[in-house]
Amino acid sequence: MKKITAIFLTLSMLFILTSCGGNIKNVTINEVSSNIYSKKDIENAIDTTLKYFKKNFKGCTLKEISYIGDERSDEFEEWQKQYKKDEVIILISSFDVDSTGGDGSLNPNSTYKRWQWILARDKGKNWVHMDHGY
Repeated sequence: MKKITAIFLTLSMLFILTSCGGNIKNVTINEVSSNIYSKKDIENAIDTTLKYFKKNFKGCTLKEISYIGDERSDEFEEWQKQYKKDEVIILISSFDVDSTGGDGSLNPNSTYKRWQWILARDKGKNWVHMDHGY
């Protein structure tokens, strides 16, 4: 009986730990060069987004993520004004949603492509997730 209880508890903990949020284990990070942001700036923005995804996108698997590119920098200025921040960066990603539909707001058993992540910061500060979506 003790052995069955131990197995059950182990499996329960494994389920809880793996179902706590989004899956980022096998995400592909596509490197995009920038004249606006350093490689470290982009890496920090991606890291912030990965943490947010893992915490908030239960039932979803992040497939790939990258910086959206300098050619869309005109959008950064619009978001900077809206959020009253010194800098804004936009990332783009794709992810799969399992049969649960994530938190219920996503289409079950689907793939979202070109999903945007908007992060902002004041000079010298860390990136903060501000918004996401299409």
